[in-house]
Amino acid sequence: MSMKKIYLLGFPEAISPELCVQLGRVAPDLPVEAQEQFQADCLQADSETLFFLMDSHLANMQAKQIFQHAPMATLVVLADQMNADRASQLMIAGATDYRALPCADEILSIYIRKAQHQADLSSQANKQRKGTNIFVTRDIETRRLLDQVALVAPSRASILVLGESGTGKERLSQYVHQCSNRHDCTFVAVNCAAIPEGMIEAELFGYEKGAFTGATGSRPGKFELAHGGTLLLDEITEMPMHMQAKLLRVIQEGEVDRLGGRSPIKVDVRIIATSNRNIEEAISEGVFRQDLYYRLNVVTVSLPPLRNRPDDIIPLAEHFLGRFSEMYGKPAPRISEACMDYLQQYNWPGNAREIENCMHRAFLTCAGDQLQVEYLSLDGASKPPVAGEGEIKAGISIRDMEQALIKQTIKHVKGNRTEAAKLLGISIRTLRNKLKEMDAGMVLAENMVSSA
Repeated sequence: MSMKKIYLLGFPEAISPELCVQLGRVAPDLPVEAQEQFQADCLQADSETLFFLMDSHLANMQAKQIFQHAPMATLVVLADQMNADRASQLMIAGATDYRALPCADEILSIYIRKAQHQADLSSQANKQRKGTNIFVTRDIETRRLLDQVALVAPSRASILVLGESGTGKERLSQYVHQCSNRHDCTFVAVNCAAIPEGMIEAELFGYEKGAFTGATGSRPGKFELAHGGTLLLDEITEMPMHMQAKLLRVIQEGEVDRLGGRSPIKVDVRIIATSNRNIEEAISEGVFRQDLYYRLNVVTVSLPPLRNRPDDIIPLAEHFLGRFSEMYGKPAPRISEACMDYLQQYNWPGNAREIENCMHRAFLTCAGDQLQVEYLSLDGASKPPVAGEGEIKAGISIRDMEQALIKQTIKHVKGNRTEAAKLLGISIRTLRNKLKEMDAGMVLAENMVSSA
């Protein structure tokens, strides 16, 4: 267990000497007025540090200084008189709690134990991470979430990752793999929504020669390819119901049956499943098996959308600019202050994927060494233009508007149905079904006209 650094800022009587001796901690008093000393200790702070801060007119500024140098530090604010407005401001800034003095040793010792526990988790997680930086984040809560994920990564437990499209579910899955004991083995990703229903069993479980028309040879499935490693089942709620039953058996038995095979094949695979849907709603709608949900739901990780992680917007933008700099072999432009403000005010409905596309476009169109607002074109990135037939007019049906939007979106992405589904906020399977309905409607209309 690592030593927890504890600082008392402004009130030596807040924690009794007896409590400090009992816990074996050193708690130097740092007067609030000594700003130079305060700033020096902030610079030395890290995730192992706990601050007890006396509320004052400087508290907001001091809280910002603390988290600027140690985003994972623990801050508890103690006040002679409770102030609801200041309490709200400090909690938003990142304080763990805001309490009135006097405060019993028993209460303060709880904060110390909880902070120590968090520091131990962070220390263990850092060892397990092995230096990986796959998931880019500065958001405090997301970093704590990554610490927890790193701790469960070495186990064989299935992990269910939930979150909106573009929040980084596949990135988090790769992070789990890198933090696990399987990091030297294969990571295999399967998009359940992108595989045609008639082929998904062969893709997952493999097949033998002659199993079906066109099977001119044997082929291992994704489970076999991921043996010893990790298998990501992306958008698991889009998997057909009959395949969900077969998947449940594979997870329970640890073996797969190739199509046309004579005997089962043992597989050792760590499964990570993701979904951008509310799974409980999918179960109630009858499109997802409850028993499979319970089997996958050993550990659940919910990734917050980017609009709830404002501290991640600029780091992600800089990360993607750096990636495109390597891709195209030219220096990345610096993001101007006006551009940073614009990026942080935008809602990012497409989350990190939308930032990636935005930075790609901006990188290609930027004429100088500084990125300006005009290079972002965010309106066009998040809302595909709907011209002519997409114009809203009184009397047009919602169905016709939906069809016009789908047509214009597919045209906007030059026929890329996967990208169109992302922009529309639906799965590729749902898009395919809607296009089939539209085609069927056109055929029916043509038949009616020809028979008239």
